[in-house]
Amino acid sequence: MGMGKGSTARRFYGRWARLLAVPVVALSMHAPVYAAPATAEAQARAIILDPLSFFRVQDLHMGDIVPSAAAGTVRLRPDGTRTATGGVTLAGTSHQPARFAGLGRQNQQVTITLAANSIQLTGPGAAMTLSDLEIGSTPTAILSTKKTDFTISQPGGNYNFPVGGTLAVNANQAPGSYTGQFTITLDYK
Repeated sequence: MGMGKGSTARRFYGRWARLLAVPVVALSMHAPVYAAPATAEAQARAIILDPLSFFRVQDLHMGDIVPSAAAGTVRLRPDGTRTATGGVTLAGTSHQPARFAGLGRQNQQVTITLAANSIQLTGPGAAMTLSDLEIGSTPTAILSTKKTDFTISQPGGNYNFPVGGTLAVNANQAPGSYTGQFTITLDYK
């Protein structure tokens, strides 16, 4: 990161020059060893923001949970920390808060509301309730169907915020994947 393009190029050409300095006779005396070509793929992603835009960057994932004969809860905070109560045991590290981003103006006020205070996650067993959706602001705030006002503080007007929540896990919850959807509305003022 701290290296400019010029020093990267000098380093590359410096190595190349050392490779060319190997005597040609030595190269012709050894049979070349060819490795099978290897390929790998990666994804590249860019997001171009429109003024007064707002979008989801990542989904809320409560992570892997081990139920028991006792009900319990899993709370995932906006900062990514996760805790459990009751008969629930946390497993793995696949949990993540939802993340949203957008573009307004510095010092512009925005109003955030939820369509519903709680949602149902459905899957192979009884539905579970996700509630107390919490935005990672300073200070953090529980989102609700009531309007919550925030001010965009970044000089460029860009912002992002995480959202966590609390999941009520039933006693003897059937294993499997459970999903639901929540809607956040953001109004620029």
